Amino acid sequence: MGRVWRAADEILDRQVAVKEMRIDGLDAEDARTRRERTLREARATARIDHPNVVRVYDVVDEGERLWIVMELVVGRSLERIMAEEGPLGPLETALLGLGLVEALRQVHDRGVLHRDIKPGNVLVENGARRIVLTDFGIAAIQDAKALTMVGMLVGSPDYMAPERISGRPQGPPSDVWSLGATLCAAMGGHSPFSRDTTLATLHAVLYEEPELPATEGPLRDILAALLEKDPTVRPGLEELETSLRPLAHPAPPTMPTVPVGGGEAGTVPQEAGPAGELAGRRDEQGAPEPQQTPGQAPEPTPEPEAPDVQDATPLLPQASQAPQAPQESPTPPTPSSANTRHLRTVRDPRKPAPRPGLAPVPPPGPDPAPAPEPTPQPASASTEAASELRSESRSETPSGNSAGTA
Repeated sequence: MGRVWRAADEILDRQVAVKEMRIDGLDAEDARTRRERTLREARATARIDHPNVVRVYDVVDEGERLWIVMELVVGRSLERIMAEEGPLGPLETALLGLGLVEALRQVHDRGVLHRDIKPGNVLVENGARRIVLTDFGIAAIQDAKALTMVGMLVGSPDYMAPERISGRPQGPPSDVWSLGATLCAAMGGHSPFSRDTTLATLHAVLYEEPELPATEGPLRDILAALLEKDPTVRPGLEELETSLRPLAHPAPPTMPTVPVGGGEAGTVPQEAGPAGELAGRRDEQGAPEPQQTPGQAPEPTPEPEAPDVQDATPLLPQASQAPQAPQESPTPPTPSSANTRHLRTVRDPRKPAPRPGLAPVPPPGPDPAPAPEPTPQPASASTEAASELRSESRSETPSGNSAGTA
C-alpha cells in the first residue's frame, strides 16, 4: 500500500518515518479511493496516543502523492525477526501478546478497528523491546463510510477473521482473531491457516481447525480460544491480559531458606522491620545470649547479693570511707567515759581484733550470710572479771586519774 522512508525533520531536528502513497496511474475512481484511504489511516492513527501504537505527526499532500509523517521506531518487524532468528519462545510470545493487547485496547476505545494485524505490521524496538502496532491503512473508523476497490481483497487472508471473509458483521473480536493468528505465527513460524493458494487459505480460515504450534501448557489453550470460529465465544482483551500476564511475568521459583538467626530449614524468615524489631526477632529465633558481666549473679540460681571479697581491696588505703558490709563501729555510739571506752575496746580473746577500714572477710562457703548488727548484750562472766581486774589495776588514786598520768 506504500513505501516507508527514513527522513529528517529539519524544523524540529528529529528523525521521522515518512510513508509515501502514490496515487498516480490510476483511474479517477481508484485514485479517489486511495487518497481517501490514506487520509483515513492518518486520522485513525492520530486519534491514539499510546507507546504501543505508532504516532502520526503530519500529512503532506502533493497532488499525486500523499506523505504520512510518523514516529520512527528503530527496530525490526516481527516478520523479519521470525525470518532471521526463527520462532519465538512461550515467554517472548506472551510478552508480545501483552503489548498488542495494550495497543488494541487503545485502538478500540477510540472507535477504530485495525483489520490488518499481522507480523509485518508489528514492530519490535531495539533495546527496550517495545511492541508497536503500525499500518492503519485499511483501518475502519466507526460511523465512517466503507471504502472498496474493484477486484481487490483488502487484508491478508492468512490473518483475516472468518466473519470478514464471509461478509458478516465485524468488530473488536475480528482484531482478536488476527492477534491470535499472529501469536501462533510467532511461535510456529507461519500462520496456522497458511496454505499453498489463496483459495485454500480462505477455505481453511472458514472451515478448518488451526494448526497450533507444538507447545504444552496454558498458552496453547489461550491460542485455541482466540481462534474460535464464533466471535461471541472468543475472549475479550481484559480476559486475555489476565491469562497472559502470569506467563509473561512468571513468579520466581521458591527456594528453601534458613533464617539468619537459626531455625528449621525450609522456613521463610519474617519480613525485616525496624532495627529494634529485627534484633528482637533474631533473639527469639535462637541468637546467642549475651555473656554475663563479672560480679553478676547467674540467672538460673538467683541468690541474695553478698559483698564481693575483691571489691574490698581498693578500699584498703581509704580509711575514711566506710565499708558497705555491716561491721562493728570503732567508735562507741554512746557518750564516752573511762570505763565504757575500755569496755568497748576489749574484745573476746578468742577472736582477732579487726583492722580499721577493712570489712571482715566472710569465711569460704556456698552462701556467706551477712554479719548481724551489733546489739548491746550483757557481758559474759569471764569478760566482766577481766574488765574489773584491769580497771582496779589502772585506777589507784581517789581522783579517778590513771596511774600513767599521776
